[in-house]
Amino acid sequence: MQVLEAHKTQRPNMTFDNKLKFFQEKIALLVLIILVLEFSLPHKLLAIELTNDNSNSLGPVALKLSDTNPDNDMDIPFFTKEPRLVRYITITAYSSTIDQCDDTPFITANGKTVYDGLVAANFLKFGTQVKIPEYFGEKVFTVNDRMNVKHSDRIDVWMPTREQAVQFGARYLKVEIY
Repeated sequence: MQVLEAHKTQRPNMTFDNKLKFFQEKIALLVLIILVLEFSLPHKLLAIELTNDNSNSLGPVALKLSDTNPDNDMDIPFFTKEPRLVRYITITAYSSTIDQCDDTPFITANGKTVYDGLVAANFLKFGTQVKIPEYFGEKVFTVNDRMNVKHSDRIDVWMPTREQAVQFGARYLKVEIY
């Protein structure tokens, strides 16, 4: 009982400002501890060890680098792993013509030049990688363009010619989003 009373006497009645400062100090200390732990404890690191034949060898974790395109200045490797989302989506196609794009048909919405493997999607972030295995097999596409705002629920695959885009049409296909 004396210990509790002694503890109470060490801290006088706190005003609202003192209580606020006390909690701010505790939160700052908690954030500092979390940051120290975040940066000091090991994480699951992905290391790519390339052999002479440019294949990856990491034992049970198989990593595969995507084909890089000359216009992609991010060069984010695509790892063969489980997709984070699999969904059936309407897939359409477009080509670089002014009636299908704006007045700069060969420049994407984020400033890149069009390339094979480019897709436009309004609901995915730039750089998101997708596969459409039912039609394109293991080919990896990267979202680097946008569509008309009314098409918020589909993916548009870039094709080199208008004829290829028209021939593709619109399809409802399984999409793997990574």
